[in-house]
Amino acid sequence: MSVRLAINPITWSNDDDPALGGDIPLETCLAETEQAGYAGTEFGFKFPRTTPELTEILGKYHLSLVSAWYDGRILEKDVEDEFDAILPHLTMLRDQGCKLVVYADTSRGRHGSIFRPVSERPRLAADEWAPYGRKITALAERFADFGVRMAFHHHMGTIVETDAEVDELMARTGEAVGLLFDTGHCVYAHGDPAALLERHIARVNHVHCKDVRRDVLERAWETDMSFMEAVLSGIFTVPGDGSIDYVPLLKRLCDAGYVGWLVVEAEQDPAKAHPLTYATMGYRNLRGLARAAGFDVVEKA
Repeated sequence: MSVRLAINPITWSNDDDPALGGDIPLETCLAETEQAGYAGTEFGFKFPRTTPELTEILGKYHLSLVSAWYDGRILEKDVEDEFDAILPHLTMLRDQGCKLVVYADTSRGRHGSIFRPVSERPRLAADEWAPYGRKITALAERFADFGVRMAFHHHMGTIVETDAEVDELMARTGEAVGLLFDTGHCVYAHGDPAALLERHIARVNHVHCKDVRRDVLERAWETDMSFMEAVLSGIFTVPGDGSIDYVPLLKRLCDAGYVGWLVVEAEQDPAKAHPLTYATMGYRNLRGLARAAGFDVVEKA
C-alpha cells in the first residue's frame, strides 16, 4: 500500500497559543516543510483562506493541502446551523482537492479547558450519547454529500477524549463518521493505541503521528497538568523520538489497506524544539517506520 507524508504547521506556529511561533513567517514554515521532504501540509492559522492565494503559496513550495482542523459545535447546534457555519471551511478544502476535514467537537468550552487541569474537561452524560450520535451522523452525511468527508478527532480537553468515548462515538454513529486516529492523544488519555486501532480500523480515514515523551507524560498525569502546560513541558515529539512503538500500528494500517496521509503532528515550543530539525527528524523517522511496516512511501519528485 502507498502512503504520503505530511506535517501539521503547529511545529512552527501553535493555533491554540499563537504566541508560540507567532514571529515565524508562513513562508518559513512552508519552505522548511518542503525542505524536510514532505509532500503535504495541514492548514494553520497563518495560511490564506481564499482559493487563489492559498493555491499560489502552496504551489510555490510544491505542497498539497491535506486537511484542516475545525472547531466543531455540533453538540450545541442543530445540523443545519453547524453545516452552514462550516460551509466556507469545507469549500476551501474542496477547492484545494482535500478529501476530508479534521473535525473536533469543542462544545462546552474545549479551548478554555486546555488551559485548565485536564480533569476539568467537559463530558457527555450516558443519556446524551444516542442523540449525539444521530446528530453527528447526519452532519457527517452532509459533509460527504458535499464531497469532503469527516475525520473525527478524539482530542484531550474535549467530550471525546478517552478510548471508551471513542468506542461510544463509533457505536452510536454511522459510516459517514470517519475516525482520525491520533497516537499521542490516545496515550495521553490513558489509552491503548493498538487496541483502539484494532477495534475501529475500518473507520480510520486519517492518521496523526504524535509521539509521547514518557517522563513528561507521567508528570502530566501525576500533577493533572493542563493540556497546554503539558505541551510546553515537552510531552509531544515527532514519531520515533518518544515512547510509542509505531511499526505494529503502521503495519496494522498497511494490512487493512490504508491509503491516506500519515501526518506528523507534534506541537512543541519552537523556541525549544527547532522546527526544521524536528520536522526533518519526523520525516526521516516516519518514512523509515512506514517502510518497515510494509508501506510504499511516495516521495516528492
